[in-house]
Amino acid sequence: MSSPVQNQIQTVFIPVSSIEKARDWYCGLLDVPTEGEILHGHLFILPMKGSAGIVLDSRIYAPENVFRIPAVQLLTDNIEESYEYMKEKGVELVTGIEHGQWFNFKDPDGNMLMVCKC
Repeated sequence: MSSPVQNQIQTVFIPVSSIEKARDWYCGLLDVPTEGEILHGHLFILPMKGSAGIVLDSRIYAPENVFRIPAVQLLTDNIEESYEYMKEKGVELVTGIEHGQWFNFKDPDGNMLMVCKC
């Protein structure tokens, strides 16, 4: 019997303490509109390109639930420009540019994310 579960990531949920603040921060960072409904009072679906999405969820937030290692990798064509952009926006950078390909940063709730030139 073959698996009915597909080998495709649909969505990653990120725990956030304030859905409105997280929506504004992520949309500002990714330069996407903040338009869109906050669903059920605690979910915001970020408008992403590609097949995998990001959902911000304030219902699952607790300090012990934040990502302590990068669970999300965002793509870039220019790692140096992306690093400088993050610095200019005042984002908490956790690493420098490593191996000329990636760096880690934190969102305002302390979730660790990565930007990578792959």
